[in-house]
Amino acid sequence: MKKRTILFVFYLILLMLPIYWMFNMSLQTNADILGSFNFYPKNITFANYIKIFTDASWYSGYINSIIYVTLNTVISLSVALPAAYAFSRFSFIGDKHVFFWLLTNRMAPAAVFLLPFFQLYSTFGLIDTHIAVALAHCLFNVPLAVWILEGFMSGVPKEIDETAFIDGYQFPRFFLTIFLPLIRSGIGVTAFFCFMFSWVELLLARTLTTTNAKPIAATMTRTVSASGLDWGLLAAAGILTIVPGALVIWFVRNNLAKGFAMGRV
Repeated sequence: MKKRTILFVFYLILLMLPIYWMFNMSLQTNADILGSFNFYPKNITFANYIKIFTDASWYSGYINSIIYVTLNTVISLSVALPAAYAFSRFSFIGDKHVFFWLLTNRMAPAAVFLLPFFQLYSTFGLIDTHIAVALAHCLFNVPLAVWILEGFMSGVPKEIDETAFIDGYQFPRFFLTIFLPLIRSGIGVTAFFCFMFSWVELLLARTLTTTNAKPIAATMTRTVSASGLDWGLLAAAGILTIVPGALVIWFVRNNLAKGFAMGRV
């Protein structure tokens, strides 16, 4: 038992070391970071965090990211829920082929779709808008959402549907009030994966935005001045980028545990 505890503590230290080191750098000036090797900040400064919260080019990046990530998660779930229900409850010609085709979209690299998206959005005037990035990410999140949700829905007996319809429930009422609560763990897991993919994706988000909808990831990649990279500022931005993901994990942690045990996760 002691060996397991020691190994777990060692693993936890290795896991948290990069995050601690980034936090350590975020509390130092660029001169201190480049001047000496410190295990902890000797002259603590919050200037990096203050700049992020007071400079519009920085905090607007976080706002933009949250907007299009939220839009993408809502759209992906709205589309994937009825699609997954159809795959789990009905058999139709080519259903397995369509299901596999959805997954192939998820497997393809984002660079394959970059030029078509850019030309399409340029034609419709959607470049540098939140909805442009949200819709582009749906190409990858909707197949993943359908795949995860279909596994949860297949675990719900079909007799529940039949009983509800016999009792006089119309499909919209049955789906919203009875069926969705039964798979709330799957919905939480799916929302988590959609959120995380859209939050960390860089290629599409950077290419389809310029100024008004530029995400924080794109802002971080352009933090280069005549004196070089501002390591302290980048570290502070990195710490703040981790926070939303950590909060999402905290709120859906129970659903995640059930998802890993029951669903296709």
